[in-house]
Amino acid sequence: MIRVMVVATSPVVRAGLSTVVTTNPRLTVVGSASDLDVLASEVGQLQPDVVLVDLSGNFQQAVWEKLLVIQEQQYPLGIIVIVEELDSIDLETALRSGIRGILPSNSTTESEIVAAVEAIAFGLLVLHPDAVELLSIREKVVTNPVQSLTPREIEVLGMLGSGLGNKAIAKRLHISEHTVKFHLSSIFQKLSVSSRTEAVAVGVRLGLIML
Repeated sequence: MIRVMVVATSPVVRAGLSTVVTTNPRLTVVGSASDLDVLASEVGQLQPDVVLVDLSGNFQQAVWEKLLVIQEQQYPLGIIVIVEELDSIDLETALRSGIRGILPSNSTTESEIVAAVEAIAFGLLVLHPDAVELLSIREKVVTNPVQSLTPREIEVLGMLGSGLGNKAIAKRLHISEHTVKFHLSSIFQKLSVSSRTEAVAVGVRLGLIML
């Protein structure tokens, strides 16, 4: 039996997804949550094989970043995310962080959701064809660091240029130090650097940091 936890802000959506999951006798819903804080506090006790998270209609960058942090802290946790628009998230970052499935809400059937849950439970990665196409397009284009950095990453990079440490950045942005480290890791990779000093130097050269 595959244990599934359902996360959605809307109680109607939670109930609907739970019903979809239970149409398959091999799947069982072991719990549900209205937000990511509940997920973080209960996932250890419930120990689901797959967590089905619906972000459609309620997507916020802060919520997305929190989900990636939870995934990193609870790894290996089989999270499958349903979003309204695939291009609203950084697919590469999601996959690097350990998200195992990404599906668009507007073109995913109930049977596809069930199939995705089963696949992830068996250790596979699930991407909608549209997501694969987006990844393919991005791989063919020479990456522009200015375009690939998110607004929050540019903000963090600017604070690096001001000489702020992780703790000071976390306090100023009202996020955890773990989240700051996550942003720094992403910035280093996108700018192809290995240190804070190099990141600042590249940021200045690209015009992302004003001295």
